[in-house]
Amino acid sequence: MFAFATLVALASAALPQVFAHGGVLSYKIEGEIFQGWAPYNSPTGQTTIQRPWSSYNPITNPTDPTLACNDDGTSGALQLTTTTKAGDPITAYWNQVWPHAYGPMLTYLAQCPGSTCTGVNANTLKWFKIDEAGLLSGTVGDGYWGSGKMIDQNSSWTTTIPASVPSGNYLIRFETIALHSLPAQFYPECAQIQITGGGSLQPTTDELVSFPGAYSASDPGLTVDLYTNEAMTQTNYTIPGPPLYGSGTGSPAPPPASTTAVPTTVPVGPSSTSAPPTQSSAPVGTVAQYGQCGGQGYSGATACIAPYTCQALNAYYSQCL
Repeated sequence: MFAFATLVALASAALPQVFAHGGVLSYKIEGEIFQGWAPYNSPTGQTTIQRPWSSYNPITNPTDPTLACNDDGTSGALQLTTTTKAGDPITAYWNQVWPHAYGPMLTYLAQCPGSTCTGVNANTLKWFKIDEAGLLSGTVGDGYWGSGKMIDQNSSWTTTIPASVPSGNYLIRFETIALHSLPAQFYPECAQIQITGGGSLQPTTDELVSFPGAYSASDPGLTVDLYTNEAMTQTNYTIPGPPLYGSGTGSPAPPPASTTAVPTTVPVGPSSTSAPPTQSSAPVGTVAQYGQCGGQGYSGATACIAPYTCQALNAYYSQCL
């Protein structure tokens, strides 16, 4: 018994990052379960609606260039998109049991230009917040937080797509921010969706943000110290980021300009490691900036609109930059 317990302890100590942290591992959309990216597996053959990401480790710098989707902003070589209706819920599932019960939950959308988000860099998009939950009850230092509620919901968070959101192609970004240590720890992941049956309410200019850029290291919602005497009596908490969609006071922002990004087939069933999506070839010489132009298994156009050139980011994905 002692030997077994010792082996378990040694194994746990050898993998602290995996057990201590994590991310969104799957989604439930229109009643279907979609497996997410497997960050510690080879990218070869992975096909999912989730954008690729590589590590369970948190992001600790609010200006980190990977803050949009916990990656370099690019889509996967076999990237998928799924369809959902405005007004319907989407549930994100974190690894269980999520270990960080102190911090807010946030969900963002970013509309992509053109007919697909595939090939669009997440760092170039404008995001608006559609859901948030911070300190729900009690005090900052010893209260019930959005992340605690997520844990109580089987380590999951459900966000309803507002019925007023315009139809189109979007990235949806689920995020939890852990406040148990300083600096704060960010855990964002993104998935590609096409919203149908939407409304006509464009986000306002003050509701739109970029990642990085939406948060600052000096934001009061990121600098709280849970272990002070003040935190044990403080009952207010300022959630980072812009005002919620529908509550801004700025003028309506125009929709993103259309591009000629390479379209992909939009599956309506669950996705995991099934066959790659069918892709339509764009005319030669018309791949826009940030569009996919090559990579293993890619069959579309390879010539970029001037002055952009096709640059290999890895063996599976090349992009017009």
